[in-house]
Amino acid sequence: MNQAVDLTGSAHLVLAGVEMRLNPESAVFDAMLEGWARQQRSRFLKWDSTIKPRLQMVRRFWRYTNQYPWQWEPAEGEAFISQLQTREKGLASSTGRGYENQLKMFLEYVTDPRYGWLALCHEQFGRVPVQIWHELNTATHTSEYEGDPRRRPLSYDEVQKLFDALDGRVEEIRALKRKGVLCALRDSAMIKTYYAYGLRRREGLGLDLADLRRNPKITQYGKHGAVFVRWGKSSKGSPPKRRTVFTISEMDWIVEVLEHYLAEVRPRFSPGAHPAIWMTERRGRISKRSVNEAFAAARDAAGLEKELDLHCLRHSYITHAIEFGYPEKFVQDQAGHAYASTTALYSGVGDDFRNRLVRKQLSQRYPGLWEDSK
Repeated sequence: MNQAVDLTGSAHLVLAGVEMRLNPESAVFDAMLEGWARQQRSRFLKWDSTIKPRLQMVRRFWRYTNQYPWQWEPAEGEAFISQLQTREKGLASSTGRGYENQLKMFLEYVTDPRYGWLALCHEQFGRVPVQIWHELNTATHTSEYEGDPRRRPLSYDEVQKLFDALDGRVEEIRALKRKGVLCALRDSAMIKTYYAYGLRRREGLGLDLADLRRNPKITQYGKHGAVFVRWGKSSKGSPPKRRTVFTISEMDWIVEVLEHYLAEVRPRFSPGAHPAIWMTERRGRISKRSVNEAFAAARDAAGLEKELDLHCLRHSYITHAIEFGYPEKFVQDQAGHAYASTTALYSGVGDDFRNRLVRKQLSQRYPGLWEDSK
């Protein structure tokens, strides 16, 4: 066995001072998880979104097998995934592959001789952990897009129905003289902002007043010429990405929406010095759950499909911006995508747009074609 070195997460560092006489199996397993967590922290991975779910998956597999990592075999992994497919109806292949990858990464860590777990397990238990996941028992990634095909961009008419439902909720509460008008007004402005700038959920929730920017080239939009996104989707081990999303002319109705909300609605939440744009009645920043519920309520009131969610508005923005004729690179930058292929996956242009493109190309190649057909 190779000698372990002083890497973060090494067995001899994690187990320093740990008493193993009473229950060595449990002590070593807990130390393995702690060591893996330390190793991931050293790579600046996030606890809540990355490290914690990975540890939970390993413990879930441990409870299923009732065995420790040095006892695991491929058959246990295959049975575990089969059981999940039975219990979790509609388990997506991407989700199952994610579970397999989490367990595979843990075993890559404990089977790396540099961390010392192989030597320790051989000495303590006479067995060593092995990699149980291989190309014959793991789900393959064969398609660029594996999302639910029922999730799609909204058509222009569907967007209008959604907005009408949001505004209708405000009028309904007013007519009944019930509490909640402020929240309904906030939800209407918030959902419209998500669409007008193609924001991810976290990006919209993180917007502060200071993130509203002027565009010196379009002064008529005032301080709503752009929004500065500070909570963009981050790559592994990196901080959130930042970008500026410009207000496009086809979406400039959002200027009036934001002006009304910031002047007439938000102050009535008594936000004080709180920087957030979207406030709650308790003078705090709105939660992920609240924005999801606001979209779902409007979607249901508009009679739209239940498979549509908040993220579909981002798909809608990208699709409509392309249909408006904006260059693909501009739309990619607006969306904050690193690759044009990702932007392409998000778009779902309609038949009218494609027919216009065909007609434009034919007109350039055959001048007078359409005039002759009249």
